[in-house]
Amino acid sequence: MSSILTNASAITALQSLRSVQSSLASTQKEISTGLKISSAADNASTWSIAQTMKSDQGVLSTISDSLAVSSSVLNVANAAVTNAISVINNIKAAVAQAAQPGADLAKIGTSLTGLSDQLKSVVTSANFNGLNLLDGSRSNYNSIASYSDGTGTAVSTLNTINLNATALIGGGGAAPAVAAGAGVLEVAQATGATAATNFTTLSAADVSSTATINDTLSNADKAIADLTKYAAQIGAAQTSVHGQGAFIKTLNDGLTAGISSLVDADMNEASTRLQALQTQQQLGVQSLSIANQNSQIILRLFQ
Repeated sequence: MSSILTNASAITALQSLRSVQSSLASTQKEISTGLKISSAADNASTWSIAQTMKSDQGVLSTISDSLAVSSSVLNVANAAVTNAISVINNIKAAVAQAAQPGADLAKIGTSLTGLSDQLKSVVTSANFNGLNLLDGSRSNYNSIASYSDGTGTAVSTLNTINLNATALIGGGGAAPAVAAGAGVLEVAQATGATAATNFTTLSAADVSSTATINDTLSNADKAIADLTKYAAQIGAAQTSVHGQGAFIKTLNDGLTAGISSLVDADMNEASTRLQALQTQQQLGVQSLSIANQNSQIILRLFQ
């Protein structure tokens, strides 16, 4: 049946062309955005999962940055402790020189005072991002280690260092955790020594007699032992921070790959599909043109 009011062939061709154009628009969107799922309208479930993963990835990036800062803080503290040990060794050499007959104790005392000032400078300058692990300004230090989006503690830490027992010099900061004069270098007293030695205020008095020389040498060994122990704690913390940082980066890379597999478009597939749809579009236009010509055939019946 032929009708001048309804062209069934044209309707069918138009429906097919609309479907092709819809698919073509979707494919062009994939190619332009690089995403096969760019909004909840595309696939609500997958989009929701991807958004949760992106949120976790953002937190992991922050934790990775925090671990990098912690690594720098520990590096500065470790370098300062190593330098302090070197200065204490120089102090030992100067004190041992004072034990020699005829030694100029006044000049040695001046040298010791200079070394004490160097020690204080090492501690006060061991500052990174407002943190100083050596001046008694903090009671402990730990690093953010990981994040969990489940129940319980969301953020965990690692490597708590007890700074109350390891502050080199006390009295740092606005509200010191370790009082001035209570640091490792300020109250060093070895077993058998008759008095403690404050290595931040050395003078000729500390080498004025055989007894004071022996005490200063013994206390210097005690200070070096304490500094070495503290350096070992920092070293262990550095190892953990570096390891955790590497793990967080690997985990972040895994999330990136997971998100990509969920929402990223396969550009090879999309480009191939685009060419096929463009061909279908051209054929659909031609089919619609042919269907529209059917009405012209009816006119010939009246000629």
